[in-house]
Amino acid sequence: MVIKNVLLLLFIFPIQLIAQNFTPWEIQDWNTQAQHVEIIRDNWGIPHVYGKTDADAVFGLLYAQCEDDFPRVEMNYIEKLGRMAEVKGESALYDDLLIKLIIDSADAVADYNKSPLWLHKLLDAFADGINFYLYKHPGTKPALLHRFKPWYALLWTDGSIGAISTGGVSEDELKNFYSGSNNAFINHQRKEEENLSGSNGFAFAPSITASHNSILYINPHVTFYFRPEVHVVSDEGLNAYGAVTWGQFFVYQGFNEHCGWMHTSSDVDVADMYAEKVSKKDNKLFYEYEHKEKPIITKKITIRYADGGKNSSKTIIAFFTHHGPVMSRRNGQWISVRSNNRSMTGLIQSWQRTKAKSFAEYKKVMDLLANTSNNTVYADAEGNIAYWHGNFIPKRDTSFDWSKPVDGSIKATEWKGLHTVNESVHIYNPVNGWLQNCNSTPFTAAGKNSPKKENYPAYMAPDGENFRGINAVKVLSSDNNYTIDKVIAAGYDTYLAAFERLIPALVNAFEKNINTSDSLYPQLNEVVALLKKWNLRCGGNSIATTLAVEWGQKLIPIMISKTDEDEYQYVDQVIRTNKFVSIATPADLIQPLSSVIAELQSKFGDWRIPWGNINRFQRISGDIDLKYNDSNPSIPVGFVSSTWGMLPSYASAYFPGTKK
Repeated sequence: MVIKNVLLLLFIFPIQLIAQNFTPWEIQDWNTQAQHVEIIRDNWGIPHVYGKTDADAVFGLLYAQCEDDFPRVEMNYIEKLGRMAEVKGESALYDDLLIKLIIDSADAVADYNKSPLWLHKLLDAFADGINFYLYKHPGTKPALLHRFKPWYALLWTDGSIGAISTGGVSEDELKNFYSGSNNAFINHQRKEEENLSGSNGFAFAPSITASHNSILYINPHVTFYFRPEVHVVSDEGLNAYGAVTWGQFFVYQGFNEHCGWMHTSSDVDVADMYAEKVSKKDNKLFYEYEHKEKPIITKKITIRYADGGKNSSKTIIAFFTHHGPVMSRRNGQWISVRSNNRSMTGLIQSWQRTKAKSFAEYKKVMDLLANTSNNTVYADAEGNIAYWHGNFIPKRDTSFDWSKPVDGSIKATEWKGLHTVNESVHIYNPVNGWLQNCNSTPFTAAGKNSPKKENYPAYMAPDGENFRGINAVKVLSSDNNYTIDKVIAAGYDTYLAAFERLIPALVNAFEKNINTSDSLYPQLNEVVALLKKWNLRCGGNSIATTLAVEWGQKLIPIMISKTDEDEYQYVDQVIRTNKFVSIATPADLIQPLSSVIAELQSKFGDWRIPWGNINRFQRISGDIDLKYNDSNPSIPVGFVSSTWGMLPSYASAYFPGTKK
């Protein structure tokens, strides 16, 4: 009888079985589970997934995500498995090495095997939903992963696919160390490029809203197509709406009927570099710890990569101390990194917050202390608003500078457990009635009612202030009768606070030197006059926006070049700009503007170009890798990089071969 059943199923599903190598029993189970799931797409295509159990909802959610964009689901896991080189070739080899050094797949497998039953069911449903999609869509051609495994979901810590922390070690350093390169090491602490995107979260208490209900503003802060919007419901109490990163089985930021939460990326110190004293004896490597020699641990890591139509591999001998993987060499010393880039507790925390029913329950979830990459802005139906700066924060000896490598040979630099939530920087129900974070310091999160910097160790909140934070405090302080529409209007404020300092400095330098013999000055009269009259708001029809933004971009490398070598690695945008203004020469300010005018004239025949003529939205398809072309259809966009203080988190860039 058993054999007959097997033969019957093989007869029914021969094509799919050959294509994906799924067993008849798996397919039967998936079809059965699918009967407990309903996916309804609304007018915008957003999937509303209903399941009898949480596992059913997860099954349907992953199936729906694959319907929308399987390549992105797959690519996120290829990255976290350290297998990008198998798709992209040898150029991605050290990307994979970095992942394999800090995330051990064997640990994810072990966590899956010991996971509590409820989580085990969700992990199985996660993989089953994707595999069922592949079975039902034999025309889908995976780039690499033809079968997803339940433990894949345990390769992340807290839900951010890019939430990898190496304590400050760059991939170039890693490559130099393990390739044996003698390339000169460029200052590792410098931020050579601005982070042009960002995230904003605002919370409003009932005391300052027209409805006397709390309001939460969630700006997903991500590139186009990075996260889909979803709604997942089960008969076991799940009812969450919001954004997921492709391949996640929980709502990363969103709300249920009781609580709402959003995340901003955090600079809280969650990973540290240790300078190790390494020696070699009898062809064996040792490192010093508490005046004793401990053997360096070695591990062979084989990375496969695509190589001109065939598969090749490279085996690297990786080194570890008890702190973690050795990832760099600085000043002749090996640098090992201690971090927490993968944990089952992080996944548990991410799931449990979606089902929190009160402020008390949400705080209990926060007590798991496993969110390594995020700050949290919160509001709930009870009328509470709250802010937490980070969550996973190791305790350390404050006599050391943790922004730099610390001595790995002494016990004093070991982590000493984790800070509790009450010890971390947090704010509950401030009297001003609002909270904000824009990837900025927590010490302005509630304006004058914010925590005081001097009350916390430096490693707990090294985040500097940025101009979005400056603008957010100004905008949110301007009303005390907020409606949904007013909140949205505040979130889209286009004032460019950075130019409050930069434009007057330019005008002052120009007007003081206008009578000199330099030929630049007569040419720039009209330009400077236009900027002097500008209201500092960006817009598609604004010529001043074009001039200011293009000029500002040329100022960034000058600002960086004037940054002290030993400056703390988390450079405060506002402090740096103020410092630059105080020391900038007239040439520092005027010469870049002259270059902008010359470039605009060369590209377009005139410098009087409205910003929307240059800054265009062009998306021909949803493909992961696209080539942009000035001649293809596009529409004008009035936004500029949020680096300059505009609250909508936005970024744009020139691509090779484009003038726009």
